[in-house]
Amino acid sequence: IMVQLVGSLRKELADSLSTCKVLVVGAGGIGCELLKNLVLTGFKNIEVIDLDTIDVSNLNRQFLFQKKHVGKSKAQVAKESALQFCPTANITAYHDSIMNPDYNVEFFRKFVLVMNALDNRAARNHVNRMCLAADIPLIESGTAGYLGQVTVIKKGMTECYECQPKPTQKTFPGCTIRNTPSEPIHCIVWAKYLFNQLFGEEDADQEVSPDTCGVTWRKPEETAARATASEKDGDIKRVSTKDWARSTGYDPVKLFNKLFKDDIMYLLTMDKLWKKRKAPTPLDWHQLENSDSYCVSGLKDQQVLGVWGHCQLFQQSVETLSSQLQEKGEGAELVWDKDDPPAMDFVTAASNLRMHIFSMNMKSRFDVKSMAGNIIPAIATTNAVIAGLIVLEGLKILSGELESCRTIFLNKCPNLRKKLLVPCILDPPSANCYVCTSKPEVTVKLNVHKTMVLSLQDRILKERFGMVAPDVQIEDGKGTILISSEEGETEANNSKFLSDFGIRNGSRLQVDDFLQDYTLLVNVLHTEELERDVEFEVVGEAPDKAPPPQTNQEEVNSITNGNKDSAQPSTSSKAPAEDDDIMIVDSDEEEGASSSSATAATSGTKRKHSDAETGEASTKRPRTDQLSAAAAPTDDDDDDIIALD
Repeated sequence: IMVQLVGSLRKELADSLSTCKVLVVGAGGIGCELLKNLVLTGFKNIEVIDLDTIDVSNLNRQFLFQKKHVGKSKAQVAKESALQFCPTANITAYHDSIMNPDYNVEFFRKFVLVMNALDNRAARNHVNRMCLAADIPLIESGTAGYLGQVTVIKKGMTECYECQPKPTQKTFPGCTIRNTPSEPIHCIVWAKYLFNQLFGEEDADQEVSPDTCGVTWRKPEETAARATASEKDGDIKRVSTKDWARSTGYDPVKLFNKLFKDDIMYLLTMDKLWKKRKAPTPLDWHQLENSDSYCVSGLKDQQVLGVWGHCQLFQQSVETLSSQLQEKGEGAELVWDKDDPPAMDFVTAASNLRMHIFSMNMKSRFDVKSMAGNIIPAIATTNAVIAGLIVLEGLKILSGELESCRTIFLNKCPNLRKKLLVPCILDPPSANCYVCTSKPEVTVKLNVHKTMVLSLQDRILKERFGMVAPDVQIEDGKGTILISSEEGETEANNSKFLSDFGIRNGSRLQVDDFLQDYTLLVNVLHTEELERDVEFEVVGEAPDKAPPPQTNQEEVNSITNGNKDSAQPSTSSKAPAEDDDIMIVDSDEEEGASSSSATAATSGTKRKHSDAETGEASTKRPRTDQLSAAAAPTDDDDDDIIALD
């Protein structure tokens, strides 16, 4: 039988590509490569959405963007650049968040296929649910350094993105680090970036300025001129952070007021950032001078200084580090080392001052030291490989061959079969999934006398269970509405405790998110014995420790070319103290959290494939021939901060 080809594709498939409509979510590292691949493969009707704008640090790997595009919409520029490859393609670009209610189930039903190129778990959870509700195939992907992963999600056939418990989220968009930190680790990473910008090797990926279009070091009153200036190429005199600091003679007070006063005042001009967040409070050195410098009792490293105490520590460390830099001579650089006292003092002081500004509890030097680590950069070729694999899986779906789709892992080192790419059969849906089962249900352990309605809404339903606009009804025989997604209807309830509404041990709450077409039954288990700083626990789940991998011999025999591996962060348990891996994403497509971790077990044990987002082992079931694919981790691996696209 003669098969008619159009290029390298069967004519039927080529015709399908030219008529089908697909959605690409994210136009960053993977998204740029993916969009280029799609138009060159023959896809003609593409819609792409991304909330982010182009930053200087994107240009080393997001090849649809150029210097003249800095500050512009990623989605729009990606569209314009992709059209140069294929002017006849019909591409629609949205500079928006995929979590906007405008993109409802009907919107998703327009597409035959959705492809994720995201950088955060909140958006991934949301797209997962929207594709389940619309019954549209989803291709999920992610990269971390040299590692990558692609998988296919189809309602009723495969695991959904949320079928397996995820470890506590450790992935943060770069704009979160620069503009909207909400956890101490965000501030610690920022302080480490600041050290390199001031004293070490400068890296555009480690920018600390809230101005994402580069360091301009203007006075606050000049910020209005930035927006227009940033659209013109080359008209801004960009001064490096180190050069600026050197021009001040590394004056600690000037540095302090720049970082903790002027930059914060500039952030406050971004009104949209603070509509649903508590706004930061700028600090002024002269107002703080000689104020309280209290600290709790205990060992020196375990004491938490007051604000002025950290100001003094900042001053002392800047003076010491600048002297060290000067002694090394022109063009010298310092290397950050957590065992170097002045460097550690600097990061402790700077991070704690930023925590205070953003209304977080400050940390001891010991705590800060335990959370600091190394940086693994994003790799352009990894994005390219993963984007190619996304298209290949998409072609299988459009050919009606869903059963031949695979989860594919890109490893840093070849496995025992000398393969870098390891395909794995897709797992069926989990019977215990609280998203894709027919009647999702969870049990949450909390203290009804201490948990406020606002905490239930924000920390549990939105952050932990990934909802966008939840409505909550108490199953008390009266149908009491506890939370309404309609603005203003139940805001008076926010500051009240759950017990004020008769919620007690055994109470049941029906939670609906109409945007996601998702209903969840929450069983309340009252307890007064939660660990310190733990607000709630999800019963029957330990997200920080994935189940041990298992071996299935039948699957070993059935796969000849590879191994079977296969919402928000939980507060259900504390992360182990020794596990300090942090992943930093460098864009903020859907500011809200991709690939296997470099960690592998020593030979004789099975390698655990890690979650595409957190770098921690997932519950997929790898086989023995992949175990030794990478070298066993060194002692330093626990401190890695992984830059993620």
